[in-house]
Amino acid sequence: MSKDLKDKTEGELEEMVIASGRKKYLAGSIFRFIHSKGVEDVSLLTSLDKSFRAELAAGGYFISRLGVSRRLADPDGTVKFTFTLDDGGVIESVVLVDGKRRTLCISTQVGCGMNCVFCATGRLKLQRNLTAAEIAGQVYAVENAGERITNVVYMGMGEPLANYDAVLKSVRILNAAAGRNVGIRHLTVSTCGIAPAIKKLAGEDIHPRLAISLNAPSDELRSELMPINRKYPLKVLLDAVEHYQYRAKERVTFEYVLINGLNDSAEQAGKLVKLVRRFRCNVNLIEFNPHDGCRFKGSGAEQIDRFAEVVRGAGIETTVRLKMGSSIFAACGQLGAKGPKR
Repeated sequence: MSKDLKDKTEGELEEMVIASGRKKYLAGSIFRFIHSKGVEDVSLLTSLDKSFRAELAAGGYFISRLGVSRRLADPDGTVKFTFTLDDGGVIESVVLVDGKRRTLCISTQVGCGMNCVFCATGRLKLQRNLTAAEIAGQVYAVENAGERITNVVYMGMGEPLANYDAVLKSVRILNAAAGRNVGIRHLTVSTCGIAPAIKKLAGEDIHPRLAISLNAPSDELRSELMPINRKYPLKVLLDAVEHYQYRAKERVTFEYVLINGLNDSAEQAGKLVKLVRRFRCNVNLIEFNPHDGCRFKGSGAEQIDRFAEVVRGAGIETTVRLKMGSSIFAACGQLGAKGPKR
């Protein structure tokens, strides 16, 4: 069991406090000091008496800290943060600005094991899962650096549902009223399509928004782009999404990266409509962002508009996500790619 107090929910802290022979209300105080006040040293948990703080320290308990190792800003307002972890692993988070909406895209793994052919992170391969403290800690570190965050999306490095337990715990921690109190509708978990994990998440007592990285309207093409589709083809995936929507009672988002000459024709847009029209959903269209070693090119504005027109024409809410942060390799699919050193 982790000795990192930041890695524990309020319920887990209660169990620890009770086991020490103390009143469980102290767990709420510990949680608030760490997740609301930002305390990063056991000795500074001043709502606890000195003997309890000494006992925690002697027992090896600590409060982890995620420090920013590099910060890059794009002229369009996008900011990318790089974090070097205690074991030398490297992750990245990105702040995206859209009017008053300031979204932080956070990572859940060091590298990624899903091997999607258009994604730079997949080229790094999976190195390890992040802890809940490391996931939530990205939010705290970015806010401590002066950024105001309104929304959090689990769309950075790694596949969130391949690190299910830590991701769900981090959702609970970020959503907790005694901590940052991020509204559940402001937390979005994205997945490449691990159907059993989607169904498992549907059975939880907490339901973040769900986004599905779809990217192709047929099993043949999707399996070429995203190997996970060979294990969980479109019917299996979409049935799981339907189950999640039934339980969560929320709209879902389908993300579709447009690659020139591969998945961006009007005919393919029509096939996409047939796949998703049964859902209460919105479709995010994303121009492919190039990176070294990848042969693909983005579709371009004219082709994206034609594709979007077909989907919108079917009455499906459609957003064209503008290319943001590409000069600092912070755009969708570029995290972990070699970027400029500043």
